[in-house]
Amino acid sequence: MSTQWIDEIKAIIRHEKGLHARVAAMIVQKASELKRRYRVSLFLRHRDRKPVPATTLLQLVSLAVQPGEAVWVSARPAEDTGETPFPADADAPCAERPGNEPPQAAIAVEELVRFLESDFALSDEQVQRQVDNLLQDSALTAGQVFASMADGLIVTDAHDVVTVFNPAAERIMGMRASDVIGRKAKAVIAGSRMHIVAETGQPELGRRQMIGDAVILTNRTPIVVDGQVKGAVAVFEDISALEKVTHELHEVKELKERLQLVLESVQDGICVVDREGCVTYVNPAYARIVNGRREDLIGRDVRNLSPRGARRQALETGKPVLGHLAQKDGDVTVIADAYPIIVDGEVTGVVSIVKTLTDVQTLAEKLNRMAARAEYLEQELRRAKKPGGAFARFIGQSGKVRDALAMAEKAAEGPATVLIRGESGTGKELVAEGIHESGPRSKGPFIRVNCAAIPETLLESELFGHEKGAFTGAIKRKLGKFELAHKGTLFLDEIGELDKGMQAKLLRVLQEKEISRIGGEETFTVDVKIIAATNQDLERLVAEGRFREDLYYRLNVIPILLPPLRERKEDIPLLVEHFLQQTGREQGKALRGIHSDALEALMHYSWPGNVRELANLIERVVTLSDGPWITDSDLPTYLRERAAEENHEGRPLEERPAGGRYGAGERGYNGREHKIGRSVGGISGSLFRENRWEEQGDAPLLTWEAYEQQIITLALRRHGSFNAAAKALGLTHKTVAAKARKYGIDKNEAGAGPGKKGAALGKSINE
Repeated sequence: MSTQWIDEIKAIIRHEKGLHARVAAMIVQKASELKRRYRVSLFLRHRDRKPVPATTLLQLVSLAVQPGEAVWVSARPAEDTGETPFPADADAPCAERPGNEPPQAAIAVEELVRFLESDFALSDEQVQRQVDNLLQDSALTAGQVFASMADGLIVTDAHDVVTVFNPAAERIMGMRASDVIGRKAKAVIAGSRMHIVAETGQPELGRRQMIGDAVILTNRTPIVVDGQVKGAVAVFEDISALEKVTHELHEVKELKERLQLVLESVQDGICVVDREGCVTYVNPAYARIVNGRREDLIGRDVRNLSPRGARRQALETGKPVLGHLAQKDGDVTVIADAYPIIVDGEVTGVVSIVKTLTDVQTLAEKLNRMAARAEYLEQELRRAKKPGGAFARFIGQSGKVRDALAMAEKAAEGPATVLIRGESGTGKELVAEGIHESGPRSKGPFIRVNCAAIPETLLESELFGHEKGAFTGAIKRKLGKFELAHKGTLFLDEIGELDKGMQAKLLRVLQEKEISRIGGEETFTVDVKIIAATNQDLERLVAEGRFREDLYYRLNVIPILLPPLRERKEDIPLLVEHFLQQTGREQGKALRGIHSDALEALMHYSWPGNVRELANLIERVVTLSDGPWITDSDLPTYLRERAAEENHEGRPLEERPAGGRYGAGERGYNGREHKIGRSVGGISGSLFRENRWEEQGDAPLLTWEAYEQQIITLALRRHGSFNAAAKALGLTHKTVAAKARKYGIDKNEAGAGPGKKGAALGKSINE
């Protein structure tokens, strides 16, 4: 419904007493008559105050208009009429108004203005003057009472129209009186029950409700005159503060109970003393530490119990006393900390916390151990493993890699020592981490020691630790790597670099499971799983007398041999894809993949530096490349030349047919999306070369099963068995056998060509 206002018109009040109660009553009668006649609501505004309904006596009287003062009259469509809103310009011609209706609102305003500027002629002036004074005094008094109430007040008449809406109601409900008075309560107040109270005549007392974030307590009662309900009144107050205090009291009670439970549960002794020095509380731990009973300790004076104790000093000085040593009954030495309780600048008591000397020493030892581990783990934070399987970071699907990882998984289950062999750059540390993470010690520490990187003079201290003052520069106790690795794994990299003296000490630790710090007399038992790694020929070192034979056999319990990259070239595409993605993310380059000619060069290089050399090469190529594809021209010259020399076909790479592009998300020759590791390399790379499946516009496009049949046939032709073909293709033995049966391929006849069903197909492709 429209609330469009008609422009205000000024009226001068000429009555000698201004807008007093009697005049206001006459105005209310006149405004009500105009409302019924013209279906409009009339409003009066005085000075800079808000407009008030002309049909509300108390609101008109509260304006306190004096003789000769001006009021402004305005109108808007009545709330219950539903007619078309009147135009704002009351003087506009009738043709310009909706429906060509007469300016009823403007007429009503003009009539009320004339009435306001009249003399308000009255009969029997003396009697009327007395009534006017009484009405005016009563109305003003009632209005001031309503306005001064701290509680909200809402009054409605028999038609549910709001007649009173005091300032407290405005504040609590967040609504303006001018927007509410003169309108039906249920239309402007959400959830109003005033009309229900008026209809039933039954009061509703002590009703709790929420208005926004405020908690409101409301009493609603009907207004009954001569046995008839004339309306309803609601008085309500904001009890949010009371609710908050109640909640806080409940929290204080709960906090007190929790604090009591904490004090009763802690293992440190706690004693509370009041301002007079009397013990008011001791927890069970305190009674246990001092070998006494709680009921005998409470109420005693600390001045008599311990005249020179920490509690008395804190009580008299008002300052904390820390680390105070005291001798208790039963030859018990305790360390006490006493803290004064200060309220409003006055000492009101003391809280004392005590521990036995043995507990403090044990705690200091644990703290020293944890500090040493924290120092090491801080250095290892960046080396945290990525989510996924324990060996997920080791990239490779070749048979030798799978055999090595299978052995590593089995080795992780028990405490036996593991010796990882392999050339530099083959990933020995990654396998060691995988063994630790997949075993029962995964929650324990994983400590690394590079035996070749630490000078011989410091290696013993690094492994076994030292006591303070054990040698020059030993300014504090240092825990060795064996102690730090307790309940975990110790990885000894480059174990072949140890000198003979250190080898003997290491052998003793491996056999006895005990260590002693340098300069110390105490022997510690350690529970550590040892994983050693080397790129040297230990057997040759043993034969030459440079490595102890007994240590060799003690380390070589479970040997794991990692193949060099030249012996698992089928993994090169997977590694290239991995390093391309990783380096691309680090450098912010969006690489699409690598050309087949560049990949062929990588496949035919011998990689003396193994995977580490490949990773460094990819980083160099990505850094220097300008386009989204890595091409043969991006590779170093030495690599292309060596790859050309080692190519078993004897032709330079530049003379071979250029294949398609292989990269993550690219479409293969069969129209399916594939990864680089499944596109080239091993059998699939050879298949592209031998069958000349170049990306040519006139090449026939076959079904996926046709290409799959050709791949299985070629794999069996080259390798001669299901197991060898499966390893070359990165599949299982069962999968290759099932595919061979599906396409009628006999592994014994595969060397002569494709199976019966694939002969014609192979011929058509080669043609």
